[in-house]
Amino acid sequence: MVSTETVVSIPRAVLAASFAPGSTAVPAATRFTREVLTAWAAMSVAAEAERLAAELVADTGDGAFEVLWAHHGDSVQIEVREKGHSPVKPVNASSWGVTFTGSTRTLWARIDLPGGVSDTADEWTGGRAGSPSWLGFLADASDLLAGTLNPGMVPAIIAQIVVPRLAAWCAVYTAEHGDMGPLRPDYLWHADETQIDTLRDQLADVTIPGGDDPAVLAAGDWQALVFPLTARGRRLGVMCLGRHDRFPDEALQLAEDLSRRAALALDNARLYAQQEAANRALQRSLLPPDDPITPGLDYHVIYEPAGETNEVGGDFYDLFPVADGVYRFAIGDVCGTGPEAAAVTGLARHALRLLAREGYGVAAVVSRLNQAILEEGERARFLTLLHGEITRVRGGLDVRLVSAGHPEPLRLRPSGVVDTVASPQSLLGVFPEATFEAEHVFLGPGDVLLGVTDGVTERRSGTRLLDDESGLAKLLAECVDLSARAVAERVKRGVQDFAAEPSADDLAILVLRAPVPTPE
Repeated sequence: MVSTETVVSIPRAVLAASFAPGSTAVPAATRFTREVLTAWAAMSVAAEAERLAAELVADTGDGAFEVLWAHHGDSVQIEVREKGHSPVKPVNASSWGVTFTGSTRTLWARIDLPGGVSDTADEWTGGRAGSPSWLGFLADASDLLAGTLNPGMVPAIIAQIVVPRLAAWCAVYTAEHGDMGPLRPDYLWHADETQIDTLRDQLADVTIPGGDDPAVLAAGDWQALVFPLTARGRRLGVMCLGRHDRFPDEALQLAEDLSRRAALALDNARLYAQQEAANRALQRSLLPPDDPITPGLDYHVIYEPAGETNEVGGDFYDLFPVADGVYRFAIGDVCGTGPEAAAVTGLARHALRLLAREGYGVAAVVSRLNQAILEEGERARFLTLLHGEITRVRGGLDVRLVSAGHPEPLRLRPSGVVDTVASPQSLLGVFPEATFEAEHVFLGPGDVLLGVTDGVTERRSGTRLLDDESGLAKLLAECVDLSARAVAERVKRGVQDFAAEPSADDLAILVLRAPVPTPE
C-alpha cells in the first residue's frame, strides 16, 4: 500500500516515545497520547486520539516500535514506526497512509483540530495582576501541569504553556539527579519552529545563573530571564524565557507564579516516578528470577498486576526444580497490596524454595509456612496457596499437591472432561492448629492442570462472577489439544472478555501439561 496523501506541512512540535511489544503496549501508548494532548492543550480530540493510537498500536508486530505525535497547527498527526507488515485502515482518522524507509514501516494518521486551528492561547496582551484572565490562565496552566505524572512530560508542558502567551521562547533545564548535579537542557520551545535549532545553538554556550531568585540571562539580542524551579526547598531546574521586547511587569509576576506551580508539578511527577520504579523493582524481586528448564513438562505462567501503577502485592507464582525430573510449583494470593502484602509474598516464595531444598514434603512445607506467617504477628496477612510437587514417571506426571484456601485446581482430559483435583484446606495465617495433607493427582498424556488466583475466578461483570455456574471449567473445556501457553492465553482472553472494565485485581495463571508421546 502507498500513502494516500503527501504530508508537506512543517510540524509545530514533535513528541515521541519508544515502546516494547506485548500486552502493555496499547495502554502505554494511549497514556503517552493523553499526556501529549494535555501538553498541547488539545484535549477536545484526546478521546479520538487515544482510540486511534490504540488501533494503530494493536496493528504492530512482535518488535519494539516508536509512537510519534506531531502538531501541525490545524491538526495533530500520529506516526507508528516499526518493521513493516500490511496495515488495516484506521477508522478514526481524517486522513492516513503508510510509508516505508528501508525496512522501517511508518503508519500515520491525522486528526483535524476543532475550528481548523490549535487550541493554544494568544500572545500576552497585558492585564493587571489578579484580573480574571490572569487567574484563568493560571488555573488552566495548573490543570495542564496536574494532568501528567510523567516527569519527562512536565518540561514540555511548561514550555508550551508560556509560549507564546508570555514569551517568544522557553527553555527548561533540569538537574540530572533531582536537586543535585549540573543542569542539562530538557526541552526547548519557540513560537517559530524554524528557529528552534538556531536558538538551541545560541543557548549551548550560555551560562545559566544560579540562585533562588529570577535573574537575567545573557542570550544575544533577546530579553531573557531565568526563573528557578524550586519545590519543597529543592532546586529542580530553571525556566528560561525570552522576548524581543521588555517583559511587562504583569508577565513577570505571572511567570514567577507559574514557575512555582511548575516546580511543584515536576517534583510530584518525580516522586511518583520514583515510587513506581520502586514498586516495579520490588515486584520483580518477588517473582522467580528466571524460567527453569523443564524437559518432559510443558508449562506456562501469566502474571499481571492490577492497575496502571502495578502496585506491589497480592499474587505470586513459582516453578523450580528440586531433583532430576522433580519440580515444585506454587501459585498464591496474599490478602491486600502494598508493603505489608509484599512482606508475606517474599516470605512465602523464599520459604517454599528453602524448605523444598531441605527435603520437606509438600504438606510439611505448607504447614511450616503457616507457622512462619503467624509468627509475623500484626504484620501477617492471610494467604491462599496452591503448592505441589511434580514427578516425571512412565506414562505421565505424578503430582502431589495442597490447596490451602485457594481457588480449586482443575484438570482437563483430552476427552474434554474437566474435574476438580484437590479438596479445599485451611488458608494460611489464620489457624495455628491447622494441619495439611497432600493429595495425589496423575496427569496422563495430554492432561492439563490449571491453577489460578481469584483475579480469574472472581472477575466481575455486573452481579455475575466468571466462575459462577462453573464458568472457569467451561472455559477450560474449550482448550482440548492446546499447548500450555495456548491454554493460559485462552483463559486470560476469557477473563478480559468477561467484562468491559479493567480488572481491579491481580491475575495469575499457571498451566501444567503432561507430554504427549510422539509417534515413531
